[in-house]
Amino acid sequence: MGRGIAQMAAQAGSRVVLFDANPGAAESARGNLRSTWEKLVEKGKMTTESMNHCVERLAVAQHLSDLQGCTLVVEAVVERLDVKQTLFAELERIVNEDTVLVTNTSSLSVTAIGAALKRPEHFAGYHFFNPVPLMKLVEVVAGLKTSPAVCKRLADYTRQFGHTPVAANDTPGFIVNHAGRGYGTEALRVAGEKVADFATIDRILKDQIGFRLGPFELMDLTALDVSHPVMESIYKQYYEEPRYRPSVITAQRLAGGVVGKKVGQGFYRYNDGVAEVPAEPPVPVVANAPPVWVSPKAARRAEIYQLLKTLGASIETAAAPSESALILVAPLGLDVTTIAAVERLDATRTLGIDMMLEDAATRRRVLATNPATRPDMRDAAHALFGRDGKAVSVVRDSGGFVTQRVVATIVNIAADMCQQGVCTPADLDVAVTLGLGYPMGPLALGDRIGPTNVLEILFNLQTVYGDPRYRPSPWLRRRGALGLSLMHEEA
Repeated sequence: MGRGIAQMAAQAGSRVVLFDANPGAAESARGNLRSTWEKLVEKGKMTTESMNHCVERLAVAQHLSDLQGCTLVVEAVVERLDVKQTLFAELERIVNEDTVLVTNTSSLSVTAIGAALKRPEHFAGYHFFNPVPLMKLVEVVAGLKTSPAVCKRLADYTRQFGHTPVAANDTPGFIVNHAGRGYGTEALRVAGEKVADFATIDRILKDQIGFRLGPFELMDLTALDVSHPVMESIYKQYYEEPRYRPSVITAQRLAGGVVGKKVGQGFYRYNDGVAEVPAEPPVPVVANAPPVWVSPKAARRAEIYQLLKTLGASIETAAAPSESALILVAPLGLDVTTIAAVERLDATRTLGIDMMLEDAATRRRVLATNPATRPDMRDAAHALFGRDGKAVSVVRDSGGFVTQRVVATIVNIAADMCQQGVCTPADLDVAVTLGLGYPMGPLALGDRIGPTNVLEILFNLQTVYGDPRYRPSPWLRRRGALGLSLMHEEA
């Protein structure tokens, strides 16, 4: 991490001094950086002249006191509060009074790290993402006593790198690690309820929303010895806020050493670094397809009718289904079982389809059975919705479908961050898009679905589970009530 920061600073034209407490580590980093620049020259991404200038700007400090003349000192040491506090106290005695000291911490409180400093106004968080040259985002974090002018200087300096700065207040997880809580934690809850297996959940979230990696692929990549402690840390720092509750699944796997790709086994097994992904169940062959009746309360009912017509289904339009009909419901947040009971439908013939987004916007359709659904009706629905070659996943019944639960949780956490004033809505979406690689920011995603639909999903999930983790943020409720965009800035 420190080497990547040094690379970008040197390329931006700064004179850079490397220091590491381990003998020889800084000199080794300098050599590695030179090799990196030589490779960039070979690829035509850098001129030899530029490389030579960067190398000339790079120096190695033998002692911490050699940093005395620096105007900015960036710390990238181990994530331990006591180590960082000790280091900055020593640095403050060495550097000039107007030198800016910054920490690259990802999970510790900036205010706590700088609490004992005599000049806390010159201290801030400056959080880069790994690998620094490729991850074009930097969180500029203001502690309680950080000067606004210091944050502005850091933001301006970030732009010299060609990176994008976002401003965050000093709260647990800052922006990216905070906003990212919903994706993995809710997927773990879905898996823990045996709604679907890990691979199916990954496929659904990639194909329905456009995430680059499924949550379990992502956890395998980052490794549970990194990601699970972050889950626990943010949960504890927010005094056990239910939205951030960790999972026993990751705790158990961490204890067993099944932490991810780097050890060859995580949620997937890896052979030469390639995940062994189980094959999808084949589309059933059904000789005689039943007619289809759609609940009057189904989401996007008109679109479902058009889809059924396109797929060549026999459609019933009577007030009630015939005794042979496949019954289709499309709830937002509610489970298929509840819908069947409330609407007095024959549960043995009832399945749900996720219509949170329009069918044309997704690469996969998701169906849900209930505990009473007959296998022949399940197979008939699977065969029907797979007629055009589009992927179909059939999952077990739960409150909300996989995508509805995960997306509503992501949006709700983002809305609560805006309620807390962690950052602006615009910076939140930029940070998540660049820092986590989401197809769009969580607030833009909420606008895409519709704030009122997100609220309906959350309210219904509360009804099904009675769990405060689905409590809608007041910020989201106000916008849903007024019909405002989630990207709307408050005066």
